[in-house]
Formats: sequence, C-alpha cells, structure tokens
Amino acid sequence: MSVSIPKPARARVPRRDRGQGRGRSQQARETLAAWLFLAPSTLHFLIFTVGALIASLVISTWQWDLVTPHRFIGIDNYTALFQDSQFYTSLGVTLTYCLITIPSGIVLGMLIALALNQKLRGMTTLRFIYFIPYVAPVAAVALLWRWMYNSQYGILNWFLSFLVPGDVNIDWLGEPRLAIVAAAIMDVWKNLGWSVTLFTAGLLAIPAHYYEAAELDGASAWQRFRYVTFPLLTPTTFFLVVMGVIGSFQVFDSIYLMLGDTPNAQATTYNFYIWQQGFRYSNMGYASALSWVLFAIIGVLTFLQFKFLNKRVNYELG
Repeated sequence: MSVSIPKPARARVPRRDRGQGRGRSQQARETLAAWLFLAPSTLHFLIFTVGALIASLVISTWQWDLVTPHRFIGIDNYTALFQDSQFYTSLGVTLTYCLITIPSGIVLGMLIALALNQKLRGMTTLRFIYFIPYVAPVAAVALLWRWMYNSQYGILNWFLSFLVPGDVNIDWLGEPRLAIVAAAIMDVWKNLGWSVTLFTAGLLAIPAHYYEAAELDGASAWQRFRYVTFPLLTPTTFFLVVMGVIGSFQVFDSIYLMLGDTPNAQATTYNFYIWQQGFRYSNMGYASALSWVLFAIIGVLTFLQFKFLNKRVNYELG
C-alpha cells in the first residue's frame, strides 16, 4: 500500500504593489523637478553669497589694488585696522547715526500708529500716505532733502527765519557735525512708514477685551498705554531695534547721495569707509578686513540684544 506524502506548501511571495511602485516613481519625479526648480537659486546663493564670503575672507589676507598681482600679508590688514584713527571715527559716526535714527524712528512710529489707530474716517488713507516715502526711490528722496537743506534757498532755513531773528544761513550738509545729523533725519523720515505699519499691525493684534478690562478697573488712558499697549508692543519694538542696528551699520546709499563721494571725516559712516578703501583707494584687502570686522560687530551687537533685551519682551498675546 502506497502512502502519498503531501508536498509542503510553497511560501507565497506577495506581489509587488504596482500602485505603490507608481507612487514612488511619481514622488521621485516630483523631487527631481523640485531640485531642478531650486537649482538656479541654490547656485546663485552658493556662488554670489557663500563664494563671495569665502573670497572676501581670502582677500582680507592680501595686499591687492585690483591691478597689480596680489601679495599675501596674513593678518597685517587686521592689525593695521586697529591702528587707523579713521576706523574709530567711522565707528563713532555710525553710533551717532544709530542713536539718532533708532529711538526717533521707534518713538515717532509708535505715536503716529497710536494716532492712526483711532476709528475715524480717512485713517486708511493716512496710513497709505505715511508709507509712500518708504517705497520711494532713495535717490528721489535724497534729491528732495538736499534742496530742503540748501543753505541759500532751502525751505528749512526759510522756515527757521520766522523763528530766529536775523538771516538764517545754516550749511546743513557742509558743516562737519551737522551733516550726519541731517542725513539721519532724512532716513528717519523715509523709513517712518515702515515703523508705523509694524506698530499698526501690533496694535490691531491686541484683543479689545484687554482694554475693556482695564477700563472696568478704572485705568486712565496713560495707564492703559503703560500696562496694556506698550508691553504688548514690545515684540515689534524689539524687532525694530535689532533691524535698526543692523541697518544703521550698513547705511551707505543715503550718505553717498546726500554728502557725495568725499564726505568729511565727521560724516563718514563705517560702511562708507569700507567703500572708500575698496573702490576709491583700491585697497581691496583692507576693505575686506573692514567688512569682516563689521560682520563681527553686528554679530556681537545682535547677540547682546537677544541676550539682554529679549528678556523684557512680552510674547504672551491671545
């Protein structure tokens, strides 16, 4: 009698899910398409940002005038920098510019935003009007203010003649100590719309029931501003301070357009001094060293602001 032994069952190998395979292929094609779209911007960033940074760091160790062959001098540009009196003067001028533009822009921007936050007709139009100088070309704004500052027929001296007895003939752009103040006032006026817009957005984000609760507690208008409005605007204020410091140390175009390519030493900002060394005196190695010191200064100032000022910022809003 024969006994049939059953054959062992074959392990069933699951078929490849064709739909899943098509999904992976579609995902791969989309990923490739995304990288192709990103490639131009990525190459631009690598070449003109990362590459330029590396090149400037290398050039800062050279003595090079763009014409003759360069010569490696190591850190001599950096050691010479701290012995340059104009380096310290330009830093002082830039700090003066910061102390004029940042507090003035923040205080005026907050006050105007509070005034424009009233529920009256025409407030939207006024907000638009205040924003126009910010988007206007800096060359046109500088030309307007140069005319206003003119010592012979400028409107500013004409207006002061009604307040001060005698002939007012102030040389706003020629006087060494007044030139940087005049340029700073122009920048405050031009960038005021940016501060007003940010403060207006901050005011609109404050819930109305905060003010209602303060009024029920008998808080005056000043107390509502001090204990409700201002604390909840500290994130906006902090942002404007940080960006204002960074922008002030990089100011160039308004100084160049207002004072020309050879301003006096008392009106030469740090960034303008970099331009002078690099493109007026063809000292590219020294200009690159100045640029890297500027990078370090801005980095340290930004770190200190985040370390000390950020503690006073109230991010609780809701």
